[in-house]
Amino acid sequence: MQTTTLPTSVAAYLAGANAQDIDAQIACFSENAVVHDEGQSRQGLAAIREWAEEASRKYRPSVDVLNVAEKDGRTIVTGKVSGDFPGSPIELHYAFVLQEGKIDRLEIS
Repeated sequence: MQTTTLPTSVAAYLAGANAQDIDAQIACFSENAVVHDEGQSRQGLAAIREWAEEASRKYRPSVDVLNVAEKDGRTIVTGKVSGDFPGSPIELHYAFVLQEGKIDRLEIS
């Protein structure tokens, strides 16, 4: 993996997530995007909005980017995530797939 800079939509998503700004987060996704987090997949902007609102309300997460790399057409962000959850902070990996400048798929593990 090679270290790289954050694509614009990924940087905007992370900034929105850190600010708990749901509208800013949603604006980064394509119409039929998929988010996979906590063992569940959500597809489409309405489902992703529900996921983002729930995560913000439950966890108040904040991500500090530790590393960014490109692998197999994905932008992989390793982040230290702090918030209102047991074990905070933890290190998570965000795998973004972009299409036409928008996030088309996000997998968090």
